[in-house]
Amino acid sequence: MKSLSRRSWLARMTAGMLALGMAHLREALAADAVERGVARARGDARINGKPAKRGMEVKPGDTVTTGRNAELVAVIGRDAFLVRADSRIEFSGSATRSVVSGLRVVTGALLSVFAPGGGRRIETRTASIGIRGTGVYVEIDKMRTYVCTCYGEAELVPVDDPKAAETVRTIHHDQPRYIYPKGMPRMIEKAPVINHTDAELILLESLVGRKVPFDPKSYP
Repeated sequence: MKSLSRRSWLARMTAGMLALGMAHLREALAADAVERGVARARGDARINGKPAKRGMEVKPGDTVTTGRNAELVAVIGRDAFLVRADSRIEFSGSATRSVVSGLRVVTGALLSVFAPGGGRRIETRTASIGIRGTGVYVEIDKMRTYVCTCYGEAELVPVDDPKAAETVRTIHHDQPRYIYPKGMPRMIEKAPVINHTDAELILLESLVGRKVPFDPKSYP
């Protein structure tokens, strides 16, 4: 095979760098097109104790609370969240880069869609959930945590028995789970699909310029 001349090699390298630069530019433009902050607030929804309003910033380090019949929808970075009524959600991560690395669902329920990539965790009293570019719904009750990995991959770890961890990979609400505290016969148990919809997932993904990875028409 004939070796490339220096001029040909430089031309190919330049073309490759230009293509890579255009890809980064498209990604940056897409990120700039995302409207961050509160997209919708209903009822007594608060951020760090202050009443939430449309366009209000939400960032790692903030605490979101909702009262009875309240709801909040917000975008942080490339992730989007729907906070149900009677909830307390504590976000953590890099406030300067608006990147959520973790959050704690203290009470209530949360539907989330995350950009591709790992390194994020959702914590509850009974569960630690590792997420990788996932749509996930979490709901807390008195004795257990409900987790539906709506699509993508998640690692479900019982806080009281990490050895009972389970990794689930789903396409469309395939493997909902209950996660229990110590003293129960099973730490992780199969569960039904409850209290969240495809329409809500479609809304959240649209707020960050993405689409759900399943065909909504294929499901009733």
